[in-house]
Order: sequence, then structure tokens, then C-alpha cells
Amino acid sequence: MERIHNFSAGPGVLPEEVLLEIQQDLLSYKGNGLSVMEMSHRSKEYEEIFNETVATMKRLLKVTDDYAVLFLSGGAHTQFLMTAMNLIQEGKVGNYVLTGEWASKAYKEAKKIGKLTHVAASSEDKNFSYLPKAFNISENPAYLHYCSNNTIFGTEYRDDSIFPTNIPLICDMSSDFLSRPLDINKYALIYAGAQKNIGPAGTTAVIIRKDMIDKFAPVKETMLSYKTHIDGNSMYNTPPTFPIYIVGLVLKWIEKQGLENIEKNNIAKAGLIYDVIDNSEFYKGTTAKEDRSLMNITFRLASEELEEKFIKEAKSLKISGIKGHRSVGGCRASTYNALPKKACEVLAEFMIKFAKDNG
Repeated sequence: MERIHNFSAGPGVLPEEVLLEIQQDLLSYKGNGLSVMEMSHRSKEYEEIFNETVATMKRLLKVTDDYAVLFLSGGAHTQFLMTAMNLIQEGKVGNYVLTGEWASKAYKEAKKIGKLTHVAASSEDKNFSYLPKAFNISENPAYLHYCSNNTIFGTEYRDDSIFPTNIPLICDMSSDFLSRPLDINKYALIYAGAQKNIGPAGTTAVIIRKDMIDKFAPVKETMLSYKTHIDGNSMYNTPPTFPIYIVGLVLKWIEKQGLENIEKNNIAKAGLIYDVIDNSEFYKGTTAKEDRSLMNITFRLASEELEEKFIKEAKSLKISGIKGHRSVGGCRASTYNALPKKACEVLAEFMIKFAKDNG
């Protein structure tokens, strides 16, 4: 069956070779007579799958034993809550950089549970169309939290050297995790929903520096305590076994490509689409050029009617998922790791033709 050009913002496209491997082993994993979905998470077979997934993550990011690698349920939304519950001790203040929907939700979640919070920077004044580069840190900071890539507004922090190094740094990397090389040692905690770049919906990768354990605020809710999951090696309860298995396959696919090559490919893919936008008055980008995302390319046409026509005609060419988020409208092309370059070439060619036909 011919596959479509999937520009969905999430769940996003998965590598075809990974899907084929899953298909091959779906009924009987490696000849064991059962699917991974049917395995006990305490079995030797699944333990091997899980341990190799963690090991591959550690190899990719050169993660030392100073960090714990977890795979949890609940998505990034649960991490909005857990970071605040666990890491803002009495008298300490959670500092937040507000650059879009998800960063703002993380901030609001901390406030909701009564934690001390502070807005260290915000781009809300211009509808999150740019990224602030200066930060006003509170007294007694517990951490600085930011979101590296904003799927709705199409901005991305690609240079993390601008962030202060004298306080713990926390990042929601859900939509650009492992899209480029990363120095894990700059971070106290990283979390990322799997469904953009590293697997299907259903699990969230969390990498946390172990010395943060001593700084944890008392958390009486067992499942919301990082210590619970560190001590249990992500298996205090039954983990999302099948999504973690797929994440392991995707991580091996990324490792085979190499993160440097993944980044080069992502730059090239996004460049094909941005070049059309930049060289045409027909399309208008919605973000500051220096802050544009390589993962989520957002743009507008002259009217909503024209955008609807654009999306409809694109679908006839098997170009899917380019409607903008319902809260902002417009168009959005998500070019995650596994999206083939050919898909971006097809979209760019269609954009040029559509502009000529409707300009």
C-alpha cells in the first residue's frame, strides 16, 4: 500500500523500516510465540527489550550514570505537574519561560497546586511569534523551565547556550527531542512525549540527574514521585510496554543514521519549504526568521478560504496533516525525523504550483 506524505504534528510519522519490523514480529516476537503486547513486563524477554532501549538512549546522548532514564505514562502534561511537585521545595521558586501553549500550561499547572512560580521571560506580548533571549530569574530559584520547540506557533530554541548555568535547567523537548545532537550535561531534567520523533503515543521519556533526588520536595502521591520510578526502574507499575518497545526500535534507527546526519537532513527538509515561503509573497511565515522551527513550519495564506482550498488540494496529492492548530488556524507542516525528504519536495513543488494557479 502506498503511504501518504504525513506532515501531522503528532502523533507523527514513524520510520518505515521500523513499522515493517514491528509487522514482522507482531504475532510472534523473535519466534517466542507471543506479541510484545502480550509479554509480562517482568519477563526476561521484556527486560531485555527495556534494558536495550535505555542503553540505546544512553549511547545516543552519552548519558552517564549520573542520570536516570525513565519511560513513564501520562504524557508531557503529567510532567508539567511532576516537575513542580517534586522539585519546588518550600521557599523555592519555579522559573518559567513562556513561549507558547505547552510552556504556559506547565506554568499554570505549578500555580494550580500552590507552588511558588515566576515568569522569567515571555513572548506572549507578540502572540508567541518570537523567542525571548534574556531571563529575569527570581530569588531562590528551584529551576528554570522552558519548552525547546513550540508545535503550535512554530518556534524553536536551537541554541541552549543562552540559558543560565547556575540553576537547574528543565526542558520539555517533546517535539524536537533527538532531532539534533544534545549536551545532556547542561540539563537537570529533560522530558519528551514519544509521539513526535521517537515513537508512538503512550510513553514519555524522562532523563533526570540523580543528584536532584536530594532536592525533591516530599511527594505523598506515589505515582507522581520521581523517586518511585527511579527506584522501580520505570516498572513500579506496568509500564506502556508496546510503545517502549517501538521507541527502542526508533532509537536504534536514529543511532544508525547518527544525530549529526539527522540534524543535517532536518535542516535540508525544512529548508525546502522555508525557501518557498521566503521567495513568495503568496505565503507568509508566522514567526521571526531567527526563531523558526525545523520541526513545525507555520504559515498563512491571504484568506481562510484560500487556506481551505490549499489543504483540500494538497490532500488530493496525498499530502496530509498540514492544517494549522485549531487555536491559531493557518497551515503547518511538521517535518519530524522520520519524514522522508521526498515528502518535503512534493509539498514544496505543490506550494509553488498552487501559488501560480491562485496568485
